[in-house]
Amino acid sequence: MQAKTSGLILIVLGLIIIAFPLLGILPFSLLLGISVLFLGIGLLIAGIIGIRASTTMGVVELILGIIAIILGIGIIINPGFFSFLVALLIYIAGIFLIIVGIMAFFAKIRNKWVSIVPIILGLIYILIGSIVADPFYLGALIGIWLLITGIIMLFQD
Repeated sequence: MQAKTSGLILIVLGLIIIAFPLLGILPFSLLLGISVLFLGIGLLIAGIIGIRASTTMGVVELILGIIAIILGIGIIINPGFFSFLVALLIYIAGIFLIIVGIMAFFAKIRNKWVSIVPIILGLIYILIGSIVADPFYLGALIGIWLLITGIIMLFQD
């Protein structure tokens, strides 16, 4: 019963976010921004405390903490930055897949599909990365994901 209720809620949320895609970006952006902000604060505190034990490690933690705090505030203030980060991660994954495919192509593997599939997937990742760089489309994809998840939950036993 609980899965069906959750499924219905996800379907309704998915439809709302598909109708208003930018509405889907805001909660994810805020959650990620707050998480990165807390991570930065934790690193900053760890750097201040740990600087006595290891100066190098303490300075590294301080620098990473400051960077994380700046990123966290940036993600909270500008949800479009969240879309940029998602697209960047997808681009990087696509580039890695293409590199793996090229390396597999030149390796002595009899089955050439082992090299072709990662290259194709890498190109698809890069295409998807260019699509989700726009917050509107990322919001729409989040809505579609919620809708599909809700439908799956609705029909589970």
